[in-house]
Amino acid sequence: MAKAENLLYLDGVSVSFDGFKALNNLSFLIGRNEMRAIIGPNGAGKTTMMDVITGKTRPDEGTLRFDGKIDLTAHDEAEIAGFGIGRKFQKPTVFENQSVRDNLKLALKAPRGPFATLFHRDDAAQRARIDELLATIRLRDRETDLAGDLSHGQKQWLEIGMLLAQDPELLLIDEPAAGMTDAETAATADLLREIARTHSVVVVEHDMTFVRALGVKVTVLHEGSVLAEGSLDHVSSDQKVIDVYLGR
Repeated sequence: MAKAENLLYLDGVSVSFDGFKALNNLSFLIGRNEMRAIIGPNGAGKTTMMDVITGKTRPDEGTLRFDGKIDLTAHDEAEIAGFGIGRKFQKPTVFENQSVRDNLKLALKAPRGPFATLFHRDDAAQRARIDELLATIRLRDRETDLAGDLSHGQKQWLEIGMLLAQDPELLLIDEPAAGMTDAETAATADLLREIARTHSVVVVEHDMTFVRALGVKVTVLHEGSVLAEGSLDHVSSDQKVIDVYLGR
């Protein structure tokens, strides 16, 4: 059976909290191996959008489909993660007292449970996968260092690596460039572009320099709906976007 061209499909999604519409008839598509940047002012619905996709929040109405056939509204957070949707929050949450390599090992998609853990072997395939992840996230030379000794940017990369270890098809990444040096920001843009060759990636970001470095289609949210969509140059010249966001 052929895979659906679009990995993620949202149509008419609305969410209200105590009368406030956090999402208001939100509709958009994410293609396979597409990276999309989501921007917009505070309160635009960016976090609620990710909460709905990952099952943390149930929509009041609307359709959310993953991989053409999975109705995300019918599943909980753990089930949705198992389908291949991974989320990285803004603040990195790594195991600071474990080595970089052990953080990735702990995150690897592998059988879980007491017997799986008891009889688990650090086999060649697992070691090769960790080596591959270390190379991808630019931390091969830090693999034996404690995660707590990494810079803020390197911790972000490690957490992205831990997300990749779960083998998701779709990664939702919240403000990865926040608090990074210029060099780390540029390296992170390179890293995400590399990941997007084989995964779909949604990046929520405020840093327009970083969004420009990604060089991808941009969706602008405002009051829970799509205000504009297109290249960064296209949305930056849209008067509505200037008025509600970029001009502030």
